[in-house]
Amino acid sequence: MKISTKGEYGIRAMIELAHRYGQGYVQSAEIAAVRDVPENYLYQLLITLRKAGLVRSRRGPQGGHMLSRPPNRISLAEVVVALEGPLAPVTCVQDGIVHDCLFADTCVVRDVWQQVTEATRQILEETNFEQLVEREKERQSAAAAAS
Repeated sequence: MKISTKGEYGIRAMIELAHRYGQGYVQSAEIAAVRDVPENYLYQLLITLRKAGLVRSRRGPQGGHMLSRPPNRISLAEVVVALEGPLAPVTCVQDGIVHDCLFADTCVVRDVWQQVTEATRQILEETNFEQLVEREKERQSAAAAAS
């Protein structure tokens, strides 16, 4: 699995919203500036995240975007799947896909792809945005102390 620019930018936006959780709506221009994401592209990502139920949006001068629930209740897996699609590196291990591979019953590599998918899913599901915010704060403090 490779995370595209879409996923990377969307994750950056979610981290920024997690930093600001409980402070009300955040305008996309602010998120774009702080996280170095093109604003027009960000707006499209936020629509996708809203449709996935991860973000709330409101129009107007007091509007903007916010997380739909606390950062500790949003997993990295949810965001990656919303932006990038299934976690499986190959279609033969994707849930809900009809497999017409002639070798499905005897393929030993399929077992490996299933293990990769499950390990990836577990790591991403166990990582939430509260944890990511805390890690980022720690790294920023360490970088500031070192300079």
